[in-house]
Amino acid sequence: MFSPFNFLFGWMSNDLAVDLGTANTVLYVKGKGIVLREPSVVAVRRDLRGSRVLAVGQEAKEMLGKTPGNIEAIRPMKDGVIADFEVTEAMLRFFINKVHNRRTLVHPRIIISVPSGITQVEKRAVRESAESAGAREVFLIEEPMAAAIGADLPITEPTANMIVDVGGGTTEVAVISLAGIVYAKSVRVAGDKMDEAILQYIKRKHNLAIGERTAEVIKTTIGNVMPEEPFETMDIKGRDLVSGVPKTLSITSLEIQAAIAEQVDVIIDAVRVALEVTPPELSADIVDQGIVLTGGGALLKNLDKLLMAETGMPIIVADDPLSSVVLGSGQALDNFDILREIAID
Repeated sequence: MFSPFNFLFGWMSNDLAVDLGTANTVLYVKGKGIVLREPSVVAVRRDLRGSRVLAVGQEAKEMLGKTPGNIEAIRPMKDGVIADFEVTEAMLRFFINKVHNRRTLVHPRIIISVPSGITQVEKRAVRESAESAGAREVFLIEEPMAAAIGADLPITEPTANMIVDVGGGTTEVAVISLAGIVYAKSVRVAGDKMDEAILQYIKRKHNLAIGERTAEVIKTTIGNVMPEEPFETMDIKGRDLVSGVPKTLSITSLEIQAAIAEQVDVIIDAVRVALEVTPPELSADIVDQGIVLTGGGALLKNLDKLLMAETGMPIIVADDPLSSVVLGSGQALDNFDILREIAID
């Protein structure tokens, strides 16, 4: 039977799952799947009347490092958590309005994935920013749990599922069994720290100043943790620190391996520690099932091979590593019984 109330409630409650990442924010709408994937960047214009949002997402990312004095391109997420509350709220509101075609009546229920081991203050910041952006109800779910669901691991069974989620701000390593996290460790070393390391390496070794965006392009183009001859090369443009004029330089994947070696070692150590502290019965399962690699960092060339060589475990890269977290959160949105079990306070 048609009920105006049910119709209105259904229309207003387009529930969302949000992967609020340091590098990218991904939105999943119940019944529609992934509807938005944009960089977590906001461009703000500051003048005598105060500050106002100029652009959000891809448009704002294009402005990174290219803005005049009164415009600032801000990345409000740092190390997987909120660094700028007001800007995060503005970004979330913009994305929610965008996916709901600017309908102001919409007050969705929202699931947001957060790094494991974040503090109560950080949790409250995430919750409050989502509520201020118009959420009716907010659920928090730990990123490794969401990534495991998104990678189709049997999380409710009494077997060990080991997940390594290498994002932009954090790397999450977790062992999951019976819909609970047996062990989780979040290290604040991931894609962003690698970009920074590449930037500093080129500055130190070649006296060339490059921007964040260029460093990221270098990483995704020729980044390789086990490069082999003939090494891939790439031409990069920047400012010569000696003469002060723009210059083009050719670099190889071997140099990039040296630049990001420290960050890769931290990730490998985190995986090793997780294997050491896992109970023996569950360790046996990991030998059989392997370790699943998700997140944007899973796309770094040969990271899976290096992890396999260092741990002796089979390494499986998820089918869609960039979307695992949001797909898992979306599945939890569709299944409230699972959500109740895995949501955190």
